[in-house]
Amino acid sequence: MLSLSRPLAVFDLESTGINVVKDRIVQIFILKINADNSTEEFNQIINPGIKIPEDSSKIHGIRDQDVKDKPKFADISNSLNSFIGNADLAGYNSNKFDVPMLIEEFLRCGIDFDIKNRRLVDVQNIFHKMEPRTLKAAYKFYCGKELLDAHDAKADTKATYEVLVSQIKKYKNTEYVDKEGNVSKPVKNDINALHDFSYNKDNVDLVGHIGFNKEGKEVFKFGKHRGKIVNEVFQKEPQYYDWMMKADFPLSTKNVIKKIKLRSVANDSGFIFKNDK
Repeated sequence: MLSLSRPLAVFDLESTGINVVKDRIVQIFILKINADNSTEEFNQIINPGIKIPEDSSKIHGIRDQDVKDKPKFADISNSLNSFIGNADLAGYNSNKFDVPMLIEEFLRCGIDFDIKNRRLVDVQNIFHKMEPRTLKAAYKFYCGKELLDAHDAKADTKATYEVLVSQIKKYKNTEYVDKEGNVSKPVKNDINALHDFSYNKDNVDLVGHIGFNKEGKEVFKFGKHRGKIVNEVFQKEPQYYDWMMKADFPLSTKNVIKKIKLRSVANDSGFIFKNDK
């Protein structure tokens, strides 16, 4: 039993996307644990008033036809606010996403949902802090050993090798389900397979400032042009390219945008690089 002085509302949101400002909630479920540990539930599918992108529907399974006859957030905002009452809030990655998204929806309805006097419990943060994703922690978990000389290059390298060998053994024939629901057994004693599984193919540059959209075109993953096609931004706003080349970006990122820029110029001139055929 939880030791509670007032109710705790454990909740999760499904939405049209992850942009707190532009996206909208399509489902909210709350498990409210009262001070005596009795529970109440609130479960509502919501019409977001905007189209639900297919990429989002693939994650939560909710599509436009599922919400067309459902209430909008404004329709349930007062009853939802009353249900939550003075409860503290808990969720998984909730401090970064669910709480801000919920507050944004309330504010659009003219409800000032106060969190100043609420305690916020983020289970993901507890998980990451108690199970740190460090080499020392991985060495202990996979190899059952203490890394005594952490941050010594020689010791860290040898520990990394031991962890890799242990991962291959531990996850042999272990199934992995990706975000599209595809099932595979990706961790095997094969460098190509390990590369495919561990490398982020959505990134164009190493640090992830530039990525690929679902059409395979390079897009920005930061700043005011997040999600926009790099080449189109450079054509409409050439000073943005100049700013990036002068700003404090990694040289590897600058090399990537330079190639994109040169490719655009060449294509406009009627030339096609060999790699772009």
